[in-house]
Amino acid sequence: MATKLFVGKLSFNTTDESLLALFQQYGEVLSAQVITDRDTKQSKGFAFVEMKEQADAQAAINALDGNEFEGRSIVVNVAKPREDRPHAGSGNSGFRGGFRRR
Repeated sequence: MATKLFVGKLSFNTTDESLLALFQQYGEVLSAQVITDRDTKQSKGFAFVEMKEQADAQAAINALDGNEFEGRSIVVNVAKPREDRPHAGSGNSGFRGGFRRR
């Protein structure tokens, strides 16, 4: 069963390829994606790596969490499931907008 890892505190110069190379040392990597800003395309300083085997993912966590990569001390742990967030402008904010006419 595949395990998705969160990798934080990355250098803004980290690429998908360098991340892939780092995690491949510990087992088969299904995907490695540095998260970027949709407008500027600049790294947000974190990524997700999906590893095929849970044991390999745990080995990567044990070896890499708190250690230096590309000049930064990185954080590596199991990714938490994404929570549903309300969409902006969904009407849940309590703001009704507009002016009251008399």
